[in-house]
Amino acid sequence: MADEMKNTLEIKGLTIQYVTGDEVVHAVTGVNITIPVGKTLGLVGETGAGKTTTALSILNLVPDPPGKIISGEIFLEGEDVLKMNDKRLREIRGNMVAMVFQDPMTSLNPIKTVGEQIAEGIKIHRKVDDKASLEQAKSMLELVGIPGGRAGEYPHQFSGGMKQRVVIAIALACSPDLLIADEPTTALDVTIQAQVLKLINELREQSRMSMLMITHDLGIVAEVCDTVAIMYAGRIVEYGTLEDIFDHLRHPYTKGLFDSLPDIGNRRAELKPIRGLIPDPVNLPPGCAFHPRCDYAKPECSQQLPAIKRISDMHYVQCHLYADTDMSML
Repeated sequence: MADEMKNTLEIKGLTIQYVTGDEVVHAVTGVNITIPVGKTLGLVGETGAGKTTTALSILNLVPDPPGKIISGEIFLEGEDVLKMNDKRLREIRGNMVAMVFQDPMTSLNPIKTVGEQIAEGIKIHRKVDDKASLEQAKSMLELVGIPGGRAGEYPHQFSGGMKQRVVIAIALACSPDLLIADEPTTALDVTIQAQVLKLINELREQSRMSMLMITHDLGIVAEVCDTVAIMYAGRIVEYGTLEDIFDHLRHPYTKGLFDSLPDIGNRRAELKPIRGLIPDPVNLPPGCAFHPRCDYAKPECSQQLPAIKRISDMHYVQCHLYADTDMSML
């Protein structure tokens, strides 16, 4: 594990584009993220905001072509991932950093037993033989609540929730320092979602592992995250602690996300959806990309990109609403 005073992950000024023919997709622009050892950051936003592209960049897996990392640095325990050679990248993937993908149905190989799939990473990174790696794979299954005796079974013999547990077992098999969970409960029903989240949280706390939780579900954020980054059209528009975002939110987009949640205490209350759609990343609006959907938009919002306003050491917002002297507009 990393030294307690260090950050497991630091992303600085990350900009990623996809170039297809004459079109340029502005997937991620100027993203800054820090995850201290043993902490969880929630990366929140609508589909198409750039969350998964950001996650793939941490493993240096942005498909090239068409994807291109234009600028930025990604430090994994102080080492810049973007400067690693192929050999070093193979060493860290699945070992120092591992990823749980959102659909377990497509994450598993249908013609290999689950035991073989868990053992594969152990064999590569821990340099052990087939027998020892399979025994460790059985232990990992037990750890995620599946009998070790089922290691010889194939993915089709497991339910959706069980498959996701297998995927988590694969990701955690080599005790990574950073776990990237990309909407890990999207394909699961509500009851199984709760079980999987509880499992991830418990395993993270046991090993002091850091985690990047990618989601659009604010309930999941409340349950597992220490800090939160709100992403819109490739940019982080608000960043802060869980308390900052839930109790002292500042950005109109963040407010829109919370307003669109159902009020359990008042079943007659109408939902307040954010009007319009997330913009086409090929043709982003000028100025603040959120201004066509924003109820608080001012003339300058459509003309220039807002500066980052710091509310505290941990909390900042990128929005024209706020002068340095007034942070209470919403």
